[in-house]
Amino acid sequence: MSGWHDIWHLQVSLGEKVLRALIVYVVLIVALRVFGKRELGQTNTFDFIVLMMVANAVQNGIIGEDNSVTGAIVGAVVLFGANWIVRAVAYRSSLFSRATEGTPTTLMSKGRVDAQALRQELISLPALRAIARGQGYENLGEVREAILEVDGTVSMFGQAEATKYHPDYGSQTKPQNSTQPT
Repeated sequence: MSGWHDIWHLQVSLGEKVLRALIVYVVLIVALRVFGKRELGQTNTFDFIVLMMVANAVQNGIIGEDNSVTGAIVGAVVLFGANWIVRAVAYRSSLFSRATEGTPTTLMSKGRVDAQALRQELISLPALRAIARGQGYENLGEVREAILEVDGTVSMFGQAEATKYHPDYGSQTKPQNSTQPT
C-alpha cells in the first residue's frame, strides 16, 4: 500500500514545486531569447542534441526530490499555465512580445543577401540556400525577401510577391554588407 501512496503524495511542498517550474521556465525563455530564434525552427543535429540535453538537465530542477505522479502533473500544469499567461500578455503588449519573442530578422531584401544578418543569426550561406531549395526555389536569385521569423522559421518570397506579404519588413533591417545571391 505504501507504493500507491508514493505515486500520488507530493514529496516537496506545492509552493516549492510551482516555484521550481516557474524559475526553470523563465530561465529557458531568457536562454532561448539570448541564444537566438534559430534554436526554435531551423534546427540541425547539434541544435536538436542541445535541446534534448537541456530538457534532461532541467528535469531535476523542476522535480527536485519529488518523483510522484502528482508532482509531475503539478509541474506540467504550471509550465502550461505560465506559457499561456506569457502568450496572452505578449498578444496584448507589443513591447512584451518584442522583449520575449524578439522581432523578425531580414536575411535578404530586394534580392540581396544581408551577410551581417546571416552572421548575427549564425546562418551560413549554404544553409540559406538549402532553406530556399526546401521552399521550392532553385537558387537564391529567385528570392526577393527572406525573413527569419520570431518562431525560428524562414519565410521566403519570390521576386514578384515579397512586398505584398511583408511591406514593413524592408524598413526594419537595412542590409549593410549585402552580396549578390548565388
